[in-house]
Amino acid sequence: MTNTSSVQARREATLQRADIGAGFYNLVDGQRLATAQTLDVIDPGTGAFLAKVPDVDRSDLDAAVDAAARAFPSWSRTPWDVRKAAVGRLIETLGEHVDELATLLAAEGGRSIGVAQWEIKWITDLYGSALLAMELTEEGWVQERVGQVVKRYVPLGVVCAISPWNLPFMLSFLKVLPALLVGDTVVLKPSPFTPLTVLRAVDHIRELLPPGVLNVITGGDRLGPWMTAHPGFSKIAFTGSTQTGRRVLGSAAETLKHVTLELGGNDPGIVLPDAEPKAIAETLFWSMFMLSGQGCITLKRLFVHEDLYDSVAQGICACAARQRLGDGLDPEATLGPVQNRPQLNRLNAAWDEIQREGAPVLFRGETPAGGEGLFFPITILDNPRHDAPYVAQENFGPLRSIMRYRTVDEAIQKANDTPYGLGASVWGRDPAMLDAVARRLEAGTVWINQHLNPHPDVPLAGHKASGLGVELGPEGLRDFCNLQIIAARH
Repeated sequence: MTNTSSVQARREATLQRADIGAGFYNLVDGQRLATAQTLDVIDPGTGAFLAKVPDVDRSDLDAAVDAAARAFPSWSRTPWDVRKAAVGRLIETLGEHVDELATLLAAEGGRSIGVAQWEIKWITDLYGSALLAMELTEEGWVQERVGQVVKRYVPLGVVCAISPWNLPFMLSFLKVLPALLVGDTVVLKPSPFTPLTVLRAVDHIRELLPPGVLNVITGGDRLGPWMTAHPGFSKIAFTGSTQTGRRVLGSAAETLKHVTLELGGNDPGIVLPDAEPKAIAETLFWSMFMLSGQGCITLKRLFVHEDLYDSVAQGICACAARQRLGDGLDPEATLGPVQNRPQLNRLNAAWDEIQREGAPVLFRGETPAGGEGLFFPITILDNPRHDAPYVAQENFGPLRSIMRYRTVDEAIQKANDTPYGLGASVWGRDPAMLDAVARRLEAGTVWINQHLNPHPDVPLAGHKASGLGVELGPEGLRDFCNLQIIAARH
């Protein structure tokens, strides 16, 4: 067990490497911005203070939007190859600071350094190379009645980008980079719970773009509604809860802004009768508990055929028993804390309800002794009723359910019995059966013998209450554009 003094020493050494003392600034019109009002950022693994960030007011927001609007005409007319080269330099520069950024991300997000490095490299390596290989070429054809027809994708204008706390670096730059590439300008708001990595990353690239092309501002609960209602934006790109997404959509309606909403999920997985429990147990576990379960597209409800239920459940619980919870800077920890106090309170409320109902529990882990960390133990429920609130509602944390089924039709019906439709998965050996079940699941992405495996070239979209619009792939790039048709009769 790691003692308190070693945790503190490690934390101090890490903060020194990340140069927290250099401060964190907003970026408006190419200039650093500090404000009189600030917000505190806390390490969720220890409860310790990390840093202060600006808390902007309406005038700061107006200045950021005005700067982006001034920069838009020139940036949007910049040739594609020039913008592509500029975005490439951004990605390359971010890649030069992986260790520093991963350290900040581990401290503020609570995940391990290794997982933090994965998040950053997913953008700088995997996504960066895929994005720069994409094109938005004009497509022309001849239509007999109209004549010469040209289809082109043109920039929208100023984009409002709002990213969440669970994957702050990845989900910020999944919005920023494609928007800049197609010719939009951006005002980005990272979550006040996890702003440090994004602010430091943008500080590294602020001189690589013309002033106003990329602006970043931070603030509390009032800033998001100010932004989504602001008339200066042409598009809102938002990732967050379905409840907040509904408010974002209502706010956008006043000025008919374009919207991309990547919202909540309660992803089901179905283990078919021919699956091999030993072969899939560990993959199932990490599909459930990656980021300590704090992912909208993690596997949350697992339906297992009754013949395999005991074997699959035992395999997953064995994986759970091998894990060690700890802060993001603890090299012995495999899973981290819940990122913030409000989310921990929601999980504790769900656990209270589980106990009141007497729902059976397959596994309940331990949390680190002492300290102020925001830890919730790994918890796996044993065949709860699928419509119980603590199953039917999205659990954003290490609380999951495994449920029995008798027929595949029953499993599909229960899997689809949810307002969400982000991701789903099916596990087994018969390719025809796997494909048939996958096609009946109501989700934007259905994985076969895998889960939680997005690729930059493959579009990601939610069904039902899980969102609107598309991210990733060429479809995600086009989501930052207006479609324009030029039809000429000669």
